[in-house]
This record gives sequence, C-alpha cells and structure tokens, in this order.
Amino acid sequence: MSGAGRTSALAPFHIRNYRFQWPSDLLTSWAFEVETLVLGWYIMVETGSVLLLTVLASLQYVGTLIAPVLGMVGDRMGHRDLLAAMRLAYTVLSATIMTLALTGHLAPLNVMIIVSIMGLIRPSDLGVRGALLADIMPAELLVGAISLARTTQDTARIAGALTGAALFAALGIGFVYVAIACFYLAAAVLMLCLTRPAKSLGAVDHPANDTPSSTLLRDLKEGIVYAWSGPGMRAALCVAFLANLTAFPLTNGLLPYVARDIFHTDQTGLGYLSASFAVGSLIGSITLSLAGGVRIARLLIGATLAWYAMLLVFVEIRTMPVAMACLVLAGMAQSMSMISAAVMLMRHASAHLRGRVMGVRMMVIYGLPLGLLAAGSLIDLIGYSATGTLYGSAGFIAMMAIALHWRADLWPVHAPANVR
Repeated sequence: MSGAGRTSALAPFHIRNYRFQWPSDLLTSWAFEVETLVLGWYIMVETGSVLLLTVLASLQYVGTLIAPVLGMVGDRMGHRDLLAAMRLAYTVLSATIMTLALTGHLAPLNVMIIVSIMGLIRPSDLGVRGALLADIMPAELLVGAISLARTTQDTARIAGALTGAALFAALGIGFVYVAIACFYLAAAVLMLCLTRPAKSLGAVDHPANDTPSSTLLRDLKEGIVYAWSGPGMRAALCVAFLANLTAFPLTNGLLPYVARDIFHTDQTGLGYLSASFAVGSLIGSITLSLAGGVRIARLLIGATLAWYAMLLVFVEIRTMPVAMACLVLAGMAQSMSMISAAVMLMRHASAHLRGRVMGVRMMVIYGLPLGLLAAGSLIDLIGYSATGTLYGSAGFIAMMAIALHWRADLWPVHAPANVR
C-alpha cells in the first residue's frame, strides 16, 4: 500500500475526538459480542431450547421501538453525554450478572430479566455513536470514518467469538463477566474524554408556552417524518429492515443452534463460525476505508444481493471448513451493504436531526427479533434448511423489488445517492 493510501485510510484519526471515540466503541463492541455469545451458549446448555435461544436474542432488541426517542434525547443533551450514560448503565447491569454468577445464584430467568432491561437501551448504541461520528467528522472523511468505525464491531466479533468461547470454557460465566464489566467501564471513561461537539445549527426554538409533552411529541414526529423524506433515505431504511428480518437471524441469534445441532460442535466451534463471518465483515470494512470514489447506492444493491446469495449456499452446507469460507464471503457483503446504508443516511441528514434519523435506523432493527422468533418456530415445523432457504429467497426477491422501485434514485451514476 502506498504512503498516500495509508494517510487516506487513517485520516479520521487526525481528529482528536475520533481517537477517543474509536477505542470506546471498540471496547463496547467487544463486550457486546462476548456477552451475546456467552449468554446464548448458557441458555442453550441450561435449557436446550432453540425457542428460548431466539427469545433471548430477541430481548436484546426490545428497545428498537424507542430508539427514535433516545435519538431525540441525544440531539438535545448531546450524543457524547448520552453514550457515556448508556455505557455506565451497561456496566451496572453486567456487574449484576457477574455477581449472580460468582455467588451461584444465576438462572435463565435472571438472565432474561437483565437482558430485557439492557435491551431497552443497547439497540440505540450504534445509532447514537453514528450520530456522534457525523458531529465530529468533516464531510470529506465520513465514508472512511464510518468504515473504520465499523471495524470496531468486526474485530469485536472475531475477538468475542474466539476469546469469549475459550474463557467461558476455561473460567465459567462469572469470571468472563468480570472482563465484560471492565470493558464497559473503560468505554464510558473514554467517552467522557471527548470534547463536547458544538451545538448544531438549524434546531427549532419552541414557543415558551409549549408543554414538555407537546414538545417531545413534535420533535419525535419531526425526526420520523424527516427520516422518511427522501428516496435515498427510504431505500436505505427499507434495506436495513429487510436485512434484519431475513438475513441477520441466520448469522446472529441462530448460530448457537447451528453449531450444536447442525455441525455437532461445541462452544469453540461456535466461536469459529462467528469469527468467520466477522473476518469477512472486517475485510469488507477495511476495503471500503481504503477505496475511493465508490458509488454508494450501487454498492448497496450489489452487496445486499451477494449477501443473500451466500446465505442460500450456507444453509445447505454441512462441512465446517466450507461453511466458514461461505460465512467469510457473506460477512464481506454484509459489511459493504450496511456501511452503504449508513453513509446514505448520514450524508442526507441535517446535523440537528442526526440522532433522530439514526434512531429511526435503529428502530428498523426490530425486524431482527421478529425474524428470530419466526425462525425459531419455523425450524421446529419445517426444519433448519427449509427455514434458511425461505429467508434467503424472500430477502433476495425483496431486495430486487427495492432496487427496481427506486432504480431512478439508486442506479444512475449521477444520482445524489451515488455522489462520490
């Protein structure tokens, strides 16, 4: 790689706030991934129920419906302060699980309750960090910054899948949660080290006689209507909902079931499968951070279709090495698809509404718990392969429909969504 390429790829780190946000996001993402893997395996081992496994995964996303509200709170109080408060809350909740596990009082019901509480705020984390990123980053560095920010999730999934499985097998859930709580606490401290971005221009002053409730509802409505205001933003939101409904269930919540019942492996094998998808995602993120002049809308279409094609192959494979290779390719396509959607939203969002726009983006993640719950029931009825084929085929066809419906806004080289 040339020196110019290296400078371009690492340019976002020239911004002081980004040098604190990136490691804070990294530690949070690591904790998320280890926690998801450990709790999923714990529920699968303790209960043996794929339905309860999908319920657990779904509970982590119950807060998607209130994500626009948290986005609005972030627009008002500042995205940096909101993220710090959220990560301190994660610390308290993970320390509770740690205490219960170390004292021998942890039970599946306790896990479900605590995960439900965390699920109220955790889905908004990605949206708020995206809004903060847009606050602190110059427009010309936004694609590279979002791509590099995505590597925090990708490396976290690799580290979480491999180290989380090994630590769980060697030390047990209690000591794993000691590390998780420390990660969350360090992430909160790093977030507090950021300088508060300047208040965005364009915010509307409300009449003095407005009640707090009327102001709240008006601001919330404004954000939701604005997020649905342009063809490019609507298309990005539709793709995000579709992916969460039909693609992510196969590689997120269902992986513990796939590892145990399809490939007949243990938590180490689960770690390899999860890490394979993350390796591909990391490759995709790094590739985009180095690439220049990408037609984002075209990339969104092509990457999403390739993602579904790989998933259709994956659900038919019964050999671990081949399945891992397929997940690497699926991860690459997934990363490029989701980065493209995020860039399209952030490019078109007004600064004072970014939190609400990304809150709406997080709200569409509600497709994931719906897809997970449906998949858990369908697997019991028609089997894993048929369920996976149904999800992959439906997603591919729906993505083609989205591309055709908004083809005038997504495909032409000179369309606003394809501006380099």
